[in-house]
Amino acid sequence: MDISTIVRQIVVSAFPILIAITFHELSHGFVANKLGDPTAKMMGRLTLNPLAHIDPFGTILMPIMLIIFTNGQFVFGYAKPVPINPANFKNPRRDMAISAAAGPVTNIILSVISVFILKGIIAPLSLVVPESVSSTILTPLFLIFQSSVVYNVVLAVFNMIPIPPLDGGRVLTGLLPYKHALSFSKIEPFGFIIVILLIATGFTNYFVVPVVNFFLTILQLF
Repeated sequence: MDISTIVRQIVVSAFPILIAITFHELSHGFVANKLGDPTAKMMGRLTLNPLAHIDPFGTILMPIMLIIFTNGQFVFGYAKPVPINPANFKNPRRDMAISAAAGPVTNIILSVISVFILKGIIAPLSLVVPESVSSTILTPLFLIFQSSVVYNVVLAVFNMIPIPPLDGGRVLTGLLPYKHALSFSKIEPFGFIIVILLIATGFTNYFVVPVVNFFLTILQLF
């Protein structure tokens, strides 16, 4: 991949990734606040300002490295986790699960919105505006919102892997009987190591990729 292609890929990827992770983290804090935990609000994390959510490695360096080393075939990023204190919830296990699920649900909603913008606004406009306008404005917008569909679905599905501290792990912890949930939650300190091993060994290809493709197929029906 040459420099110009890398730069173009970064430009096309930067905006949808920032939007995806910003709304993902904001939704965690927003729902937690509604359920009684104001921790995120007090720490200034209930904001659409991406700077409040950016993690230098997960939001900037990792996506750029993935663009370079995978030729843009796989791009992923993450933000600083929104702080949540389950002790402030009336029903800590249930409310923590709901707060965790809010992030992936928000990403799916964003992917649906992106599809409607693509097919309801950008595509019709491309048929009536001059070619020069289409190539300089609409084509880049098409690529950005196309990336938004994919990145939001990938972020939602990846985070729903049922391993804590990923959102799916927290949701599963809230659904399990208390005794089993207590035992299951003990793997959280090793959660990211487990996830990295799943990615490195290719096991995620057997359950993440099919689910991502399923959602993308459903979205194409719109």
